[in-house]
Amino acid sequence: MRTLRLLKLDAWRTKPPAHPHPLHAWLTSRHSLTSRIKAHVQNFNLVRLRQQAQLPNIDERRELSLRAGELAIVREVLLRDGARVLVFAHSVVARRDLHGAWRGLSRLGGRPLAEMLFHDQSVVRLAVEYRKIDSRHPLFRRACEVVPVAAGAVWARRSVFLRRGRPLLVTEVFLTTTVAEE
Repeated sequence: MRTLRLLKLDAWRTKPPAHPHPLHAWLTSRHSLTSRIKAHVQNFNLVRLRQQAQLPNIDERRELSLRAGELAIVREVLLRDGARVLVFAHSVVARRDLHGAWRGLSRLGGRPLAEMLFHDQSVVRLAVEYRKIDSRHPLFRRACEVVPVAAGAVWARRSVFLRRGRPLLVTEVFLTTTVAEE
């Protein structure tokens, strides 16, 4: 029974919610979410919550081929329009890659990760995966720790970015049903 529950919690899928879902265009865009939000809101700002070594979630560990118990670097930020939180972003990279392919991550500070990912021709984005997450998922619970989440479930997307063959996993949790008016 426990195995079935874990498998269900790890069930990311390659299909987004069906159109005309209000977030469909936001979830399926392969461009920088930060740039897209900036183009649609008046007062974009990014709040860096943390960047530290910690154990990744089980599905993240599998995605990055990390061993059980191996620490990773986790970066979390909020993308906002003024004080209104739109997206909780959670990025994970193997610690060893901070001194290699992803060393620029440690110098980002409060700047968007998109500056590295979408302005470097050597970075390749793999397929985007989607899922609706709720209180059973650790990223939903983490988002609830840092900002009030009114919905019982929210949409998230994730994808792996490769630089020199080394992966970085970015998950974006959409905390509103509409990010901004199209």
